[in-house]
Order: sequence, then C-alpha cells, then structure tokens
Amino acid sequence: MSQYPHHTWREIQSQPQAWTEALHVLHAHASQLRALAEAGDYAGVIFTGCGSPYYLALAAAACFQELTGHSARGIPASEIWLNTRAALPEHGRFLLVALSRSGETTETLRAVEAFRATGRGDVLTFSCYPDRPLTTQGDINIIFPSGQEQSMAQTRAFSVLYLATVAFAAIWANNTHLLSELEQLPNACKRLLEHSTELAHQLGNDSTINRFYFLGSGPRYGLACELSLKMKEMSISHSEPFHFMEFRHGPRAMAGPGALLVGLVSGTNQAHELAVLEDMREQGASVLTIGEQIANISFGAGLSAAASDLLYLPVGQLLGFVRALHNNCNPDHPKNLAAVVVLPDA
Repeated sequence: MSQYPHHTWREIQSQPQAWTEALHVLHAHASQLRALAEAGDYAGVIFTGCGSPYYLALAAAACFQELTGHSARGIPASEIWLNTRAALPEHGRFLLVALSRSGETTETLRAVEAFRATGRGDVLTFSCYPDRPLTTQGDINIIFPSGQEQSMAQTRAFSVLYLATVAFAAIWANNTHLLSELEQLPNACKRLLEHSTELAHQLGNDSTINRFYFLGSGPRYGLACELSLKMKEMSISHSEPFHFMEFRHGPRAMAGPGALLVGLVSGTNQAHELAVLEDMREQGASVLTIGEQIANISFGAGLSAAASDLLYLPVGQLLGFVRALHNNCNPDHPKNLAAVVVLPDA
C-alpha cells in the first residue's frame, strides 16, 4: 500500500483503530443512552450539525427512524438557531442530538441554546474534544477522542460520530445483534482499505473525469452528500450528491463523457439502483459501484446494512484524497476553509 506524508491519509487509514476505541466509549455510556430510550416521552429525535455533521445528521436520522420506528429528522444547526419555528415541530417533547467534531461551531452552540429556550426536550451531544463549549451543553455529553484530527476536512471524525449514532439507534431499539455486528466493523474496514486503494488511485488519477456525482438512498443519501463534500473540499472538483432515482430526472443531463457516478449500492434496492447506473453508463458516463456484493468495490462483510453503511465512507474518502493530489491540492489544508466556523458575537 502506498504511503503519504499527509495527515488526511493517516486519518483515513487509522479508522479501524478509531472505530474500536469509539466502541469502547459507547459501551461505557450504554446505560445512559439506554435511559434516554426508556424515558419514552419523546415525540421524535432531531439530529443537527453544520457542514459534515449536518450530512451526518441526515444519515443518522434516516438510520434511526429505520431501526427504531420513531420519528427522526436531520436539520442544519443554523436553521434551528435562525428559523426555530420553521425548523422544529410545533408540539411535543423532542431529543436534540447535537453533532460536532470540534465542539466549538457557533451555529451548533446557538442551535442548542435556541432549542433549550423552547423548553421542548433534552439534549445529547456527540463530539471529539473535551473541555469545549458543546461538552457542557447537553443533558448527556459523550466525547470520542479517537475522532480527533489534524486535517481540516473530516474523515475519521465523521465515521466515528456516525458509528456513535448507529450504536445509539441500536441501543434505542434494543438491537443486540446490530451492536454485535458493529464490533466486526474495524476488521472489515481494514480489509476494505487494503483492496480498494488501487481502484481509488486509478479513478482519482483519471484525467478524462472532470465531474463527480455521488448517489445514495435512505441513510446512504446523507453519506453520499458527505463524500461529495470530501471531493469538493479536498480536490476542488465539481461534485454533487443525489438520490438514486432522482438522478434519472433532470440531473441525468449531466451524465456523459467526463462524468463519474459513484453509486452507494444497497442490498435491498440494488436492482433499481444498478439500473440507474446502467442507464447513465449508456450515455457515456463512467460508473463506480460500492456495496456489499454486486459492486466494483465489494465489502463482503456479511453484515446488515445499518452496520456496513459505514464502509462506504473510507472508499469515497480515498477517492477524494487521490483526486486532491492529482489536482495538485493539499488535502490537509483545502483552499478557503477553516477547521471550525466561529462567528462573531451577535
């Protein structure tokens, strides 16, 4: 396997160990998370964050609702802060799950404050650094040090926090089988990184590709959004995410020579998803499929979708990293970005 001096490369490659350490943290807080579920008086759960954690919130909400049957939504933190009545349901008590790598992002802190001001429920925070403003704002605050990063673009932090939300959903649903599956993810990720790097290098260095489209449905749509963002941030490339079936409408006009469609193929809907990709291939687009079985890059992990969905992340992150180097960009320090968005006092 090639080695690079970049923080981003090390952070992508270190995800198996980071996931193992995150699972230890989750075990230590399982009783607290179970108590939230057993309270049983929430009308729903709202996941929120900014940037990557907002896309994490989209994926987490879809996964949570699918696993538990309880209503869940992913909302940008800025909307809860600036448009509270439009963003939050009018009636009922809710659990707000605030997601942040740094624990310092202004919009997320103000979203928690706005939610608290409504008196509408409780707050759970997931972040990666201790002694930050967010870590004192929740009724329960859980910190995942293995998600800490030196790079601006989130890779390891995103996957660690997403793993935390999936485990939270499994605890809420009392799904012991899924919790057991999550323990198998670090080894599955290690194998995946070993056999997907060559193809990621091939496609990332393909000069005939000038635009990228990431397709996913269900929880995988939020993951497609995140991987599209990684491509934008690290390599300054044209990149957009879409739901699979939506791409057949207006967006298909963009699918021709020069386009690479990256399909996050599910087990349950793969026939429909592969048909979309085949249609686009016939228009001249290139296609990369990622999934459990019928895919260019196959997990072969034998895990449920809720567990194996995390495995899409390292592959897409690798693709963005390689494309950054191809474009003579520094993936550790993307142009025009800061690691944390801190706004001046209002």
